[in-house]
Amino acid sequence: MTPVAVITGFLGSGKTTMISRLLRDPGFARTAVIVNEFGEIALDHALIVGGEETLLQLSTGCLCCAVRSDLVATLLDLDARRVAGAIAFERVLIETSGLADPAPILQALMTDAALAERFVLGRVTTLVDSLLGAATLAGHVEARRQLAFADQVVLTKIDLVPPAESLLAAIAAAAPLAPVGIGAPDPSLLFAPGAGLPTDAIARHTAGLAASLIRRVEAVPALALTLLLEALAEQCGAKMLRFKGLFDVAEAPGRPAVVHAVQHVISPVTFLDAWPDADRTSRAVVIGQGIPSHFPARLLDAICVEVADEMRRG
Repeated sequence: MTPVAVITGFLGSGKTTMISRLLRDPGFARTAVIVNEFGEIALDHALIVGGEETLLQLSTGCLCCAVRSDLVATLLDLDARRVAGAIAFERVLIETSGLADPAPILQALMTDAALAERFVLGRVTTLVDSLLGAATLAGHVEARRQLAFADQVVLTKIDLVPPAESLLAAIAAAAPLAPVGIGAPDPSLLFAPGAGLPTDAIARHTAGLAASLIRRVEAVPALALTLLLEALAEQCGAKMLRFKGLFDVAEAPGRPAVVHAVQHVISPVTFLDAWPDADRTSRAVVIGQGIPSHFPARLLDAICVEVADEMRRG
């Protein structure tokens, strides 16, 4: 499975500058970069995708591709070229437009059956401009939604002005569970499935936005996990902006299940070969609007009790 990471952020937040820096990093070699904006892409002050050409090969081993129509078709075309031996890549990075809502991109990766057989969702990294970020977050709902989907936040333009406490507070309110960093992130961390989950339950609120943590020491039956996802999608729907988690599934010991959902769309569950860290407990982050902070964890507890009762009776 090829991991797909997403870099998002409001207009002028520095996405292109960061990707240009990443493309020069040896650790980023053999990466396909997809930019979903029509026109010129100044990734390295020399790279321009225009006219009829939509794919360029760089000397570093990276590919740069412009999306002219549909993201799903673009990914499948890249995969077909790779299978045919025309190109080579091991991971995909998608740069969104500055006004994009990440939800449709994540949903496309989750719902298309052909994509699900070939690609797996990695991290969502949201960039925030240290100079104008506070005003941007206050004035644009798109910027706040981009933060709400973040697995990690990167502050940019700190050479112009250090991040103000008011900006850090605004980021913490909009993305309460996402770690905040400075400068280009470690390329390997962009694509780590299930990475970035917190170890402590946190719930902060802003304008109805809340984040809470599900944590369970006991293994979760596969049926209980399925019922949990179905219930959250049915009960919360569009209010559930993001669900991401690692679960110790009783039927697959030692191979944690990676779960992603965006609103009512649930990604096919994938399994890691091993736990990414020493923490072996099931845990998930739920970020939503108007969802009681304890509802997801209590829902899982109730479902696990019901499934256990059914198994004893059956």
